[in-house]
Amino acid sequence: MNNKDYRPTLAQLRTFVTIAEKRHFGIAAAKLNISQPSLSQALAALESGLGVQLIERSTRKVIVTPIGAKLLPFAKATLEQANSFLSQARGADGPLQGPLTIGIIPTAAPYLLPELLTLLYRDYPELEPRIVEDQTHYLEAMLRDGQIDCALLATPVSRSGLESYSLYDEDFVIAVNENDPLAGRTDVTLSSLKQLQLLLLDDGHCLRDQIIDLCRVAKTDPEDQSSTFTRATSLTTVLQCVGAGFGSTLIPASALKAEGGRQGVAIAHFAPSVTAQRTMRLVYRSSSFRSEDFSALGKEITRAYQATVGTTDHAPSADSAGA
Repeated sequence: MNNKDYRPTLAQLRTFVTIAEKRHFGIAAAKLNISQPSLSQALAALESGLGVQLIERSTRKVIVTPIGAKLLPFAKATLEQANSFLSQARGADGPLQGPLTIGIIPTAAPYLLPELLTLLYRDYPELEPRIVEDQTHYLEAMLRDGQIDCALLATPVSRSGLESYSLYDEDFVIAVNENDPLAGRTDVTLSSLKQLQLLLLDDGHCLRDQIIDLCRVAKTDPEDQSSTFTRATSLTTVLQCVGAGFGSTLIPASALKAEGGRQGVAIAHFAPSVTAQRTMRLVYRSSSFRSEDFSALGKEITRAYQATVGTTDHAPSADSAGA
């Protein structure tokens, strides 16, 4: 039976959430920097006070019980509210202080992070940024589950409970082999995509979907005209193959400095009249109270992008779109 006067502590809730996420007592104890017996005692006290079993233990695995799965989102929400309380208190003298976990998609992270982290460490020395790089659908799930605080994505949010606002529009450029007729041109049209043997990232990468969408506008299907190598998990792999003469691809402008100078790779630009771009958005939970932090972070991300591509003429847009 549960004790109606019982009130769980934040430490007990954090113990439950960490065990549920890690599915391993040893790993959870290490993450919380406590001993395994202390971890077990905190969970046992929580279960005893609530009168329910949250975690099923066995010698081989840890299972979240049905009632545990039902209560888990509430435990996460409680911890998030407590963190928001502390953030508001610590941020009385300004935003971006303390821990902040930021998700970033793989086609942006390696190109923006050097500039972004430099700016954050310089402008917000009290901030403790933690970076998670993953594909869009995984970042959205982690955001919903409270594992990250916000995410830099290149697509509109598709899950309820999330909000976003646009930071900047990023142009695509075409990476071709140095012997390709398009090499060095600055007047490429979308119809020119029909001539290319496009190499694509694997399913789950939003850049793959964006390239396919552009090809549909050009009335061509890259999956019909591609070579036997059509999917990769990183732009680096794709660009290496472009340099070796196995096809072409589209890359975001922020990747140009790092990837455009590879051996055998040349760059072609779309004509000024052509719209070929993605909109980068900062996404966060609707329930979060850290809007001031996200606003400041969004400005720093935009500045990092401008420094990376060598422009300073674009300011963050203020449009906000609920999920």
